[in-house]
Amino acid sequence: MAGSLPREAHVKIGIIGAGNIGATLARKWVKQGHEVSLANSRGPDTLRELAAGIGATPVTVAQAARSGELVVVTIPQRAVMELPKDLFAGVPADVVVIDTGNYYPSRDGVIAALDGGQTESAWVSERLGRPVVKAFNNIYAKSLAEKGQPQGTPGRVALPVAGAPPAKAKVMRLIDELGFDPVDAGDIEGSWRQQPGTPCYTRDLDAPRLKEALAAADRSRIPEYRKAADDAAKPFFATQPQRRP
Repeated sequence: MAGSLPREAHVKIGIIGAGNIGATLARKWVKQGHEVSLANSRGPDTLRELAAGIGATPVTVAQAARSGELVVVTIPQRAVMELPKDLFAGVPADVVVIDTGNYYPSRDGVIAALDGGQTESAWVSERLGRPVVKAFNNIYAKSLAEKGQPQGTPGRVALPVAGAPPAKAKVMRLIDELGFDPVDAGDIEGSWRQQPGTPCYTRDLDAPRLKEALAAADRSRIPEYRKAADDAAKPFFATQPQRRP
């Protein structure tokens, strides 16, 4: 995104999911002076060591959803169905919710609505009963941790952000602060362009090439994109312990 974005002042952030992306975001945001509450499905006692090392506060999932101005849901797609149905009940409408998730059938099982063509984050939004912003789903945690660069650096990695303003604008400012160029990827229904297997997925592109990749995505090829990404990920999933996030 061209131009200078204003820095977000001290932000209270809840993160639901303490896997690679959740922990990486928590670590980076704490270093930038934000206040982070970190949750997983197994409870805060299981997070005390990790949270202490990061400087985050271990909390319950419900507490993370009510911890401040922004909530990141960064869990496997199947786990969204296990979240409390009233998780965001009473949470103010101006609290921004980010969805970083991706649908991998070999890990998540078959989700008929997604196989039927519904956009992943639109489905997540329905499950949560909240609008969401799609971000951080197309980058590996290692790249997120290591490839941030100052604004204006040639070749700076760009990240797509899909959703509605003004929530999207807040997320784009935070992405810029993390060291990546935010690219407006349209509304949440259009976030299929950054789903697994699409031309922009896990490629660490700069902003001009990311925009080209988003434009090159073909909706009729979503089943093909998904199958290619799922087949590539199967060996990794086979080595992972089958536990809740």
